[in-house]
Amino acid sequence: MVRMANTFSQIYIQTVLAVSNRQSLIKPEFKEDIYKYITGIVTNQGQKLISINGVLDHVHILIGLRPVMALADLVREIKADSSNFINKERFVHGRFSWQEGYGAFSYGQSQLDTIIRYIQNQEMHHSQRSFRDEYLPCCGSSI
Repeated sequence: MVRMANTFSQIYIQTVLAVSNRQSLIKPEFKEDIYKYITGIVTNQGQKLISINGVLDHVHILIGLRPVMALADLVREIKADSSNFINKERFVHGRFSWQEGYGAFSYGQSQLDTIIRYIQNQEMHHSQRSFRDEYLPCCGSSI
């Protein structure tokens, strides 16, 4: 009988979550707490968070996805748990929620350094090009 080795995968997905109605609600003074909390969600789901950053109205999350979990399930957990956390901590006036849907983009290992730099430089990047201008041509008008 031939035994199969442990499963090996290299699945790298960048997800982009937008704040509901594209509101600028992710204030700089709360970003680090929110990102740490999201990192905990991803880790607790048995996944690897590689990089996270964003601006006032959206967040980029680069994940090393293990094939035991569907991306849609992970994103649902991230959105629900982080929304509850943000509301419980009262980081915003009123009620915080993420927009329905999300962006998901896959990368090969050789592209990781480039995408990590892109994620870490979101503030500078979006000072030159709005998220809407960048996202609409590739992904449609549902943002």
